[in-house]
Amino acid sequence: MATPMSDQEKRKQISIRGIVGVENVAEIKKGFNRHLHFTLAKDRNVSTQRDYFFALAHTVRDHLVGRWLRTQQYYYETDPKRVYYLSLEFYMGRTLENTMINLGLQNACDEAIYQLGLDMEDLEEMEEDAGLGNGGLGRLAACFLDSMATLGLAAYGYGIRYEYGIFNQRISDGWQVEEADDWLRHGNPWEKARPEFMLPVHFYGHVEQTREGPKWVDTQVVLAMPYDTPIPGYMNNTVNTMRLWSARAPNDFNLQDFNVGDYIQAVLDRSVAENISRVLYPNDNFFEGKELRLKQEYFVVAATLQDIIRRFKASKKGRITFETFPDKVAIQLNDTHPAMAIPELMRILVDIEKLPYDKAWEITQKTFAYTNHTVLPEALERWPVELMEKLLPRHLHIIYEINQKHLDKISALFPKDMDRLRRMSIIEEEGVKRINMAHLCIVGSHAVNGVAQIHSQIVKDQVFRDFSELEPEKFQNKTNGITPRRWLLMCNAGLAELIAEKIGDGYVKDLSQLRKIAAFVNDESFIRDVSKVKQENKMKFAQYLEKEYKVKINPSSMFDVHVKRIHEYKRQLLNCLHIITMYNRIKKDPAKHFVPRTVIIGGKAAPGYHMAKMIIKLITSVGDVVNNDPVVGNRLKVIFLENYRVSLAEKVIPATDLSEQISTAGTEASGTGNMKFMLNGALTIGTMDGANVEMAEEAGEGNLFIFGMRVADVEALDKKGYNAMDYYDKLPELKQVMDQIKSGYFSPKQPDLFKDITDMLFKHDRFKVFADFEDYVKSQEKASNLYQDPKQWTKMVIINISASGKFSSDRTIKEYAKDIWGVQPSDIKIKPPNEPREPVQTREAAMKPKSKGNLL
Repeated sequence: MATPMSDQEKRKQISIRGIVGVENVAEIKKGFNRHLHFTLAKDRNVSTQRDYFFALAHTVRDHLVGRWLRTQQYYYETDPKRVYYLSLEFYMGRTLENTMINLGLQNACDEAIYQLGLDMEDLEEMEEDAGLGNGGLGRLAACFLDSMATLGLAAYGYGIRYEYGIFNQRISDGWQVEEADDWLRHGNPWEKARPEFMLPVHFYGHVEQTREGPKWVDTQVVLAMPYDTPIPGYMNNTVNTMRLWSARAPNDFNLQDFNVGDYIQAVLDRSVAENISRVLYPNDNFFEGKELRLKQEYFVVAATLQDIIRRFKASKKGRITFETFPDKVAIQLNDTHPAMAIPELMRILVDIEKLPYDKAWEITQKTFAYTNHTVLPEALERWPVELMEKLLPRHLHIIYEINQKHLDKISALFPKDMDRLRRMSIIEEEGVKRINMAHLCIVGSHAVNGVAQIHSQIVKDQVFRDFSELEPEKFQNKTNGITPRRWLLMCNAGLAELIAEKIGDGYVKDLSQLRKIAAFVNDESFIRDVSKVKQENKMKFAQYLEKEYKVKINPSSMFDVHVKRIHEYKRQLLNCLHIITMYNRIKKDPAKHFVPRTVIIGGKAAPGYHMAKMIIKLITSVGDVVNNDPVVGNRLKVIFLENYRVSLAEKVIPATDLSEQISTAGTEASGTGNMKFMLNGALTIGTMDGANVEMAEEAGEGNLFIFGMRVADVEALDKKGYNAMDYYDKLPELKQVMDQIKSGYFSPKQPDLFKDITDMLFKHDRFKVFADFEDYVKSQEKASNLYQDPKQWTKMVIINISASGKFSSDRTIKEYAKDIWGVQPSDIKIKPPNEPREPVQTREAAMKPKSKGNLL
């Protein structure tokens, strides 16, 4: 009788994770031992788990480097139009497993590590998350880099190499405590410093009018040092580059102090310049107008544009004119954070390259495109003119000039419409004079897009209505997506393989092929297998929770998961009110049948966001009461997931039954967590907001638990006036819950602890939690009822997975490529390093000295 396969053996069999050849395994073991000895200078007697992780990471990186160089050589030879994705955030997470998958090395590495007597999962856990982002915006940028490489686009991600990423969150006595994320303390095996490409960035100073035109003089210089990370496409040998800048003080920085003898102080002062890349601002959907933040925003664009122009000029074709710049360069601004790129390119073209203003402006507009990520007014960047004048005086002049020409155009079209001029101006004159960065982006770009159909419509009809009336062709929609490599193959191998067995592995690069699994929705054995994979993922995650939180989890309970940044608009409070409602129902009638649930909520609150921190405290306080009530037992458990991040998302998402996407209609631009859950076989409970609307279109609204107000209902309620007391008086369960929170039921030592929350909910709740409470609870009951019928539940899961193909970032990037960047995805598989390269040039050309850095 055959013995059942272990998980390790199952993983070996997985076709979509690469071939286990004897020579591959031998080569990896050899590379591993070589790096252990020569890179880390260790032997097996003194090596730690971390050493083994680094040895494996360097071995895998060896397989990247040849492909990386080949890719850059190929771009140099073929001179395609290059795409530059500018983002202040790239939330990459871990790199090792993703790289092994994209290179088809996963199984060979697994086998090699197994033969070396080590455990692959233990090594993977040693890797620090690269937490260089807050949430959705930064993770989207990371998914886009994966897709651009997989589609063979000549694309580059440009951002900042923050020394400290998004803070680590500890929960102490139910409160969030922030700790510094020193992610680089052990080194980063994936990056390569490029000091030879260090570039100067200027700040402060003043503008002088000279015969040759305006001159920006007496500036302070900070150097931008590039660090390159290879970004592999999936199984196509393309390896693109993410270049992150780190701030360095120049050697003569402040050494005038040296003249008066204070050399030590002069050296210490260098850290002022280097602070620019020290830490990521931990704000999501909130604008903080700090000088250091504006410095970061300008630092990244100033360094990046110099680099882009150097590469443009160093082309093999030999550029003589900037006329062709927009034909060879597409720059995408990921939100308004890199908006200073617009006046910076104008400054370079006009002041340095001496182009006429109108020609420079035409080139600038054709080059840039802008993605809007939010409709929340507090998230829109508006920089004080006074700060801009101090920090970037020349750019302020340029912005004024751009605005003047823009307003001249408006007043010619709408004479005497002063109100329209005021609304559309880049400079806001009321109160403190400010620069509206979104307006600057719209005026300076040839394309503006939202990130889901409903969001793009709101952007056109409400947020930027004046602009879209003027230039309707400029406004587009590009619904977000996620990379199926990380968010299915990597994090849910069991499900990925199950799908491949049924429909082949073509779906990995063309997720729309998932439609084919709809044919198996009534196939008993497939239903069983899908259900079994979910159960295995839940068992594994339950063990993780038990180990980390010392809470016994019922793995057959419904895993109801709400993970995202903590924010009032995402309505973790609505979820919390429902938890208390379920608790009250169990207490009221303990003998009554109750469908067991484990409610898992996770996410970070911005350190300065008082209400978000109070929400975490309320959730943890409710959890303490619920989890320790013997009447409740294992029917209801509440877990607050500490330090939610990319690597934790990869564990929780595959184990989820019910995905909470419950923002107030019209507030969530898109969401991408919703897509990850759908792809991994969770059902969605959600409002008609963001991409939920398109998920409901794809799967059929009846296959999601849709509840609550639509955008039109929210608008109507705003007109009428939202009165929280109406709902409190009308709904006995809501009244009971609110009375418990108010009276200190969940905070007996401090009865008025949650006064700020209750005051907000009753008096000034912008996101109308009570208005959706009744419908939400009913929708939750529907979910519980369906969960009691595992077969019907799993059928609905299969329908959702089969409908999730639209939400691949590959599809999103193809749309950007076609509609905005004017580039063509390519199926060309660049020759791997072990095969000879086709000669693309003559020997004479090869002998010519290359201009510095043209390959990079």
